[in-house]
This record gives sequence, C-alpha cells and structure tokens, in this order.
Amino acid sequence: MKILTGKNIREADLYTMENEPISSLDLMERASQKLAEYIAERFPKRTEFVIFVGKGNNGADGLVVARLLSQKRYKCRVITLFDEKECSEEYRANYRILPSDVVVEKLNGDLFIDKKEVLVDALLGTGLNGVATSPIKEAIDFINGVENTVVSIDMPSGMTTEFGNGGREVVKADITLTLQFPKLSLLLPEGGGNTGDMVILPIGLDRDFMEKSDSVYNYITSKEISKLNLKRPEFGHKGTFGHALVICGKKGMMGAAVLSASSALRSGCGLVTVHVPENERQVIHITNPSAIVSCGQGDSFSGLPEGLDKYSSVGVGSGMGNSPETVLALRKLLTEYRKPMVVDADALNIISENNDMLDLIPESSILTPHPGELERLLGKWNGDEDKIRMIVEFAGKYKVIMVVKGAHTMICLSDGKIYFNSTGNPGMAKGGSGDVLTGIITGYLAKGLSPSNAAIKGVFDHGRAGDDAALSIGREQMNSEDIVNFL
Repeated sequence: MKILTGKNIREADLYTMENEPISSLDLMERASQKLAEYIAERFPKRTEFVIFVGKGNNGADGLVVARLLSQKRYKCRVITLFDEKECSEEYRANYRILPSDVVVEKLNGDLFIDKKEVLVDALLGTGLNGVATSPIKEAIDFINGVENTVVSIDMPSGMTTEFGNGGREVVKADITLTLQFPKLSLLLPEGGGNTGDMVILPIGLDRDFMEKSDSVYNYITSKEISKLNLKRPEFGHKGTFGHALVICGKKGMMGAAVLSASSALRSGCGLVTVHVPENERQVIHITNPSAIVSCGQGDSFSGLPEGLDKYSSVGVGSGMGNSPETVLALRKLLTEYRKPMVVDADALNIISENNDMLDLIPESSILTPHPGELERLLGKWNGDEDKIRMIVEFAGKYKVIMVVKGAHTMICLSDGKIYFNSTGNPGMAKGGSGDVLTGIITGYLAKGLSPSNAAIKGVFDHGRAGDDAALSIGREQMNSEDIVNFL
C-alpha cells in the first residue's frame, strides 16, 4: 500500500473527484460513512459522543459523523470553535443539516465532559500548516486534560503528515481512524506515540493515482505478503528448499542461538545448521533436534564452519559476543562468504567499532539494528527526517537493506524505497524477539526469496506471530519463544 505525503493527499482527493466523478461533499459523505460505521461497531448504543470540530474539512467530517451517529440513535454533542462564516463551504453545508437532537455548544471554560463520554477529535486532521494556534490549541489542551477515550479522525490534531512532530501540541488519541492509508507521521517515533490504535478505513480514492504517486513510502499489508509466497513443489526434497547457516550464541548466551535456530526451522527452508561453541552443542541438540550442529572451538565464535559455499544463506550475530577471536572470525566470514547474509546484534556492534568492515558486507545483505545499534552504525540524528535521510544514504552507499526494528519496523532498500510494517505489538518488546527475526529472515533467504522480499516477509510474519501470541497469551505475559511458536 502506497503512503502518500502531504502534497499528494489533496491531489488524490481532487483526482478522484474529477475522474470518478464525485463531488467534494459526496466524497466526504462516503468517508464519514466509513467512520460512523466503524465507531458504531466499536462502541455500544449507550455510548455518548462529544465531537470537537475545526473550521475545515476535518471539522466537516466530524459534523457528518455526528449526523450519521445520531441517525443510528447515538447521543451526540458538537463542540464548535469558530463562527460559521469562518468555516469551509463543506463545513457550512453539513452544519446546516445537523439533526435537531445533536446539541451544539461553544468551547469555553464552562464546558462539562462526563467521564463516560467518548471524545471525537475532528479539529485539524491533515490540514495543519505550521503549529496549532488559538482556539485549536485550547481545544487540544482541553482534550488532553481529561481522561476520556479519544477517537481522532484521520490524524491526531496538531500533527503534521510527515516530520517535525517532536515537542508539538498534539491530541493524544486512543484510536486514530486514518482514511485510505496511514500518514507517515503515524508510523514514526516522534508523533506515532499519540496515535493509539491505528485503523485504516478505505474511502475509495483512485487506486491508479495512488500507485503512480512518486512517494517512496509504502505500508506492508497481508495483500502484498500473499504475493511473496513461494510454491512448494510436490516432488521437492530437503535440498530443494535451501540450507541456512545460523552463526550465533556463546557461553552463557545460548538462548539467542536457540531462538534463531528455532525460527529458521519455521521458515520452510530444507536444512538449518547452527554454528556454536563445541561445549554448548548439547543445548541445540536438546532444543532443536531438527537442526544440524556445527561446532567451533572456545567459548564463542572463533572460526568458520567447513564448506561455507554450501550454505544458501547465513545469519550472524545473535548472542555472539565481541571477543577478539569473534572479531577476527567475523572479518573472515565477510571476506569469504559473498552471498547476501543477515547481520544482527553483536555482528553489527563489531562492524560499528571496525568501520572498514562495512565495505566487506556482501551486496544486498540485510542488516537488522534496533535503535541503539542503528545509532552506533550511523551516529546521532536530529529527528525522524534526519534519521531516515541517514538510513537511506547508508543503504545506498553500501548497497544493503536496513531493517530498523521497533514499532512499525522500517525496511529501507538500497534504492531508497521504504516499507513500514503493519503487524506487531508492544508485547514483543522483550529480549530475544530480534533473534527470532534474524532466524526467520535467514530461512526465507535460504529457500529462495530475494533479499528484499525475505526482509519484508520476515518482518511481517514475525509481527503477525507476535500478534497471535499476544491474542492467545497476552502482551504482558508473552515472550520471544511464544513468537516462534506462532510462526
């Protein structure tokens, strides 16, 4: 799914209106129907709504939602901030047809909100230029000053559609009902924390226009993932589906090796070999009898397994440590293995401390840093826009794929295209989750997916397994092993 940037959002509306054709009011009605339908499904009939409306088309959406919810027998109040003459044409048209049972009030110091009422934020949406000023600012402060459930339409008011959301006055939503596609800022750390649960509601914007948009940003959904699945030949055998090598673990850190090996075995590749210190081999034999064990000397990764060329893919770094012997062994691996590999955790930290190794990373390899590892690789950044710029430059310079782990994990290809993930949840923020991701991507590489598709599908499936684990066990209770079990 393409993510349009601010300048293209209005163009998509206009193109749809001109080519469907459909009027602005009718397109607004269609979008608001989707909003009202979701709200009615989400909240029981006894729910009462207080809808805060700005003077533009987001406010007009709020008015339509109030009308439609009233028709569904919900009790609604509308809180206005501007005189009607100051508002958009669409606002005025919908204000005049509000049902008589929808109470209209002005925002003032006497406004009373019952704690059971649900607040709907229809102040700004994508219509913000600059920063929120009076009286919008006062409305945002009011909404954030109460403990009621808040539903934002399209975006939490006060946010820009892309960058620069650090330190802004923004509505803190519990649910954001974003129209047609997620807005970039909803997926980024600076503003995304205000989003709450994000729900995408299709409103029928022109698909051809969206696909032809010059935006480099994309959102991964199950529809795209279904196209990446490889057919499994009826007469295939274990040699048909690739051989993954996972180099991981050291004395005292064998959990990482178990998790990486376990997830690689879930990938569908034919064979998985786990290269671990000889004294730790029994851990793998006991936990993963389906894996082949390759043994190295000492307490950590200190030498390459024999016959390196026979492996279809390599994943390296999980729980590996950074002893001098491991640094030398990693350098030798990068020098001798020239196929795309997955580079994670301690391998990334070693490379960060030995910058000359960057040029040794095989082209199209997949690097999977968490924010701390990313900062060690790139240096400090100044906000989301600067971070993305640095990631794009790094991926292009070294011809690698960057998988930046976190909420809405970001995948940056070497050509500058960026993909955000739609699966996953905060319950996955536990030790070992990254090791599971390394294993599944390595396995997908081994069985024949291209590096970009292996990264995209691996991230999506990893997040989906986390969602299934959270649903079954609970976000607080789940751990990284549960992610493996739901792959």
